[in-house]
Amino acid sequence: QVQLVESGGGLVQAGDSLRLSCAASARTSSTYVVGWFRQGPGKEREFVAAISRNIITYYADSVKGRFTISRDNAKNTVHLQINSLKPEDTAVYYCAADGSLQLLLAGTTSYWGQGTQVTVSS
Repeated sequence: QVQLVESGGGLVQAGDSLRLSCAASARTSSTYVVGWFRQGPGKEREFVAAISRNIITYYADSVKGRFTISRDNAKNTVHLQINSLKPEDTAVYYCAADGSLQLLLAGTTSYWGQGTQVTVSS
């Protein structure tokens, strides 16, 4: 059973930075593809970023240049660094994991965290 726990969200001002963390159950971060999704108010959940087992990263076009995903296999943790936050980044951010990159990018993975709220004030 894969368990994922997000942390690091909060209320910030536009232009600030945040680092979200996803703590995964043992060996998940080194053996699974791990990614981040977000769901803003009144919006559908959308893909944000993912990192493969061999440290290849994938980003949604809307976040390229501001978001950076990384993994620390020793700590079974995946981080999402968010810079220059904008009000439109306000959302619940979810961590997800899957053995298949395609399934994760499609958002059809079975393994999700409970989410962490990020609110950006203007």
